[in-house]
Amino acid sequence: MKKIINNVDLVEDQMFLGMVKAYPQYLRKLDCGNVAVRSHKKEGKVAIISGGGSGHEPAHGGYVGKGMLDAAVSGAVFTSPTPDQIYEGIKAIATEAGVLMVVKNYTGDVMNFEMAAEMAEMEGILVKQVVVNDDVAVKDSLYTIGRRGVAGTVFVHKIAGAKAEEGADLEAVQAAAQKVIDNVRTMGVAIRPCTVPAAGKPGFEIEDGEMEVGIGIHGEPGTHKEALRPATRLSTFCWSRFWRISITAEEKLRL
Repeated sequence: MKKIINNVDLVEDQMFLGMVKAYPQYLRKLDCGNVAVRSHKKEGKVAIISGGGSGHEPAHGGYVGKGMLDAAVSGAVFTSPTPDQIYEGIKAIATEAGVLMVVKNYTGDVMNFEMAAEMAEMEGILVKQVVVNDDVAVKDSLYTIGRRGVAGTVFVHKIAGAKAEEGADLEAVQAAAQKVIDNVRTMGVAIRPCTVPAAGKPGFEIEDGEMEVGIGIHGEPGTHKEALRPATRLSTFCWSRFWRISITAEEKLRL
């Protein structure tokens, strides 16, 4: 697949730096790697940090700003950021009100964010977390224990971020984020495979005229492939699949 890039080894760094340079009024890059924080730190409020592998932009750097995230940490393509990167992000945004970590449910992300939280707590920083697991297509996938965290994370950024901006305490912001997680479910559909820059070719195949249902954001297998459907039929189809195979009786009652 053709891609206009400068250097495969610098794709993530140049992408991230370009975003920061384009919006200096909103973003500032830390020296420790691809970590973006709000240009103007707001003291006295709960700070929110999120992140994950590159390749999902504008998540999460595009959601750093007033009423949303205070920091976003970006790893290599489809690779979790390191604990040290996350720790530096936490330190840069921490206030006396504490820090909430919004973590997508991928094994590497959960492990590295928790390690960073332990490091921050040793410095006296109050840290709590929520783990987003909105994807109902596949449970216990190649990269997760339980459901994957995908597009629903954006709702957590925006709603928890608004709660924090209002001045709510850490427990209240965490509770608001968890309420979003408990009530958001998603199912992905892909019509063509992605190509990781370093690989230079698609990681899997989707034939012309077909789609893959339930696919993950890194190209993890979904539930099945089938013929393309019109948009109006696709939404109904995904909802029926979601309702039938992926949620518990308790969740059905709540929804």
